[in-house]
Amino acid sequence: MIPVRPFTLHVPDAVLDDLRDRLARSRLLEDSPRRPAAGMSAQYHRQLVESWRDFDWRERERWLGAHPQFLADIEDTTIHFAHRRGTGENPPALLVMHGWPHTFALQLEFADLLPDFSVVVASLPGFAFSTPYAAGPITERRLAATMHRLMTDVLGYRRYLTYGEDVSANVNDLIAASYPDAVAGVLVTHAHFPTPDERRQSASPEERGFFARLAASHDRDGAYGHVQATRPDTLAVALNDSPAGLIGWLTEKLVEWSDTPPAEPVAVERRIARERILTEAMIYWVTQSIGTSFRPYYEGADTPDPIPPVEVPAAVFIQRHEHDYPESLARTFYRDLRVFERLAEGGHFAVAEVPGAMAARTRAFAREIGLL
Repeated sequence: MIPVRPFTLHVPDAVLDDLRDRLARSRLLEDSPRRPAAGMSAQYHRQLVESWRDFDWRERERWLGAHPQFLADIEDTTIHFAHRRGTGENPPALLVMHGWPHTFALQLEFADLLPDFSVVVASLPGFAFSTPYAAGPITERRLAATMHRLMTDVLGYRRYLTYGEDVSANVNDLIAASYPDAVAGVLVTHAHFPTPDERRQSASPEERGFFARLAASHDRDGAYGHVQATRPDTLAVALNDSPAGLIGWLTEKLVEWSDTPPAEPVAVERRIARERILTEAMIYWVTQSIGTSFRPYYEGADTPDPIPPVEVPAAVFIQRHEHDYPESLARTFYRDLRVFERLAEGGHFAVAEVPGAMAARTRAFAREIGLL
């Protein structure tokens, strides 16, 4: 077994003082004339900067610290994770993985609603308090192997459920496809996308229409990913030096991808409270991890390779931003599909936006496959 050591979160006072000073000296802009509808609005950005300057981090730090956290060395990375063993006899184990631009912290409220599960909320390598891989690129297959080792070689779980979002969505599928003897089931809110070659083989008008819609918005909505993949260090220099810039870059995606109207940026707080948004920005700031969080974009983990079909039981919940995802795609890839449901509420960050509803669905799926 790989040894585990406790992790205690404490940000030095000097770091907090420096942050407040930088925020107080922020040079904020007004909205550009004739600006596109997408992106961060000046009014909401100003509110976030002012709130962050007055943010009671110590209170939030205590809340985070109430979730037991640990570190474990797996090959050439140190993985940070929150881990709470469930109540009752033989509680099912659940791995929860974040994507970009969020961190483990955004998923803790969901974990808190599953006391009858042993929940592991992991920080991906290079995010938050996990170190990046020391050698070689960050690929989906490498992430899948690391997360599997965390659950088995570090924590000793023989079988577990897995869940991933965004960057970790393909990792989620790869874990289920690669380790079927250990994975009892896979929970999905970012359902599998075929590769471009596989898409061309599709004869379904519904499938072609879905991919045509995505392609039509790619240039507009995918600009952030193109920058992070092609000019990562240039962007990271700016965001690592300016907290006002950092919170604008991060929050824009929370606004656009949550199940709230992007034209009304503050509406994101109906799903993700402001203190949670500030917590995400704070973790990126104090760990200076914005640059390493870009690595999946330019090292290939955000470019999907073919993944073998998933044979273990699967529950697929279609989040609102992919509302027209064809059920036929899910049934082709997830060969033991037990649940297919289109969510009435919840966007890209589903377990963070509607944690109660997703916890109930997780529990129902565990019952369906005999884990509860």
